[in-house]
Amino acid sequence: MNTQLNQRLRELKLSGMASALTSQLEQLGTYEELTFVERLSLLLEQECLTREQRKQQRLIRQARFKLSASIQDIDYQHARNITKKRIAQLAQEDWIQRAHNLLITGPCGSGKTYLACALGHNACLRGISVRYYRLSRLMLELTQAKADGTYHKLLTRIAKIQLLIIDDWGLETLTTSHRHDLMEIMDDRHGHSSTMMLSQLPTDQWYATIGDNTLADAILDRLMHNAHRLQLKGESMPKILNKLTDREHLS
Repeated sequence: MNTQLNQRLRELKLSGMASALTSQLEQLGTYEELTFVERLSLLLEQECLTREQRKQQRLIRQARFKLSASIQDIDYQHARNITKKRIAQLAQEDWIQRAHNLLITGPCGSGKTYLACALGHNACLRGISVRYYRLSRLMLELTQAKADGTYHKLLTRIAKIQLLIIDDWGLETLTTSHRHDLMEIMDDRHGHSSTMMLSQLPTDQWYATIGDNTLADAILDRLMHNAHRLQLKGESMPKILNKLTDREHLS
């Protein structure tokens, strides 16, 4: 009977309950004083927990983060113009729920990508859909979608992402096609979902990288409206860590 019940639970995709039931049956002494309702409640709690964990892992896989990063592992020891208070504020998903954007700028190696992936990972744990792209890869994917007839489907899928992270903004001037693609994305997301943009260039230089005055006005208006800004400073983190390692070897 127990085997059949466990199998039926798994057939109904209640694997959390099935595992919890097995634990209860293996530890009868622990649960024998509980009422039927209390034991059922524990089974349901385990099922809810299992489903939440599966959802989190699915969101993390779908995000395709460049780095495995977490809020807890952010380095505050070196002066980079970030504080625990500021990160704690951004770790709350209220700005994402309000469809605000986040612009992170700073020199190469200052930790922009790690910070973005950490905030994105934190959002996934809160049940928010996230997708990380390098700008060049995003543009390539859009170009390929035009060729195979899935362009509008891809735009729709991107529009539904609650937090879109675009890295390496401003490394090269956009082509005419890419400017229009980016305009489509920003227009779809404006007021509906959040975009996190990462760049080595300060925001006052972004206008020139777009290469078309009219589209630059439209794109940046949608991107910078209600945007939170985080400007990282300081020396490249890899260089800092290498110096610390060298000092350890010398001591």
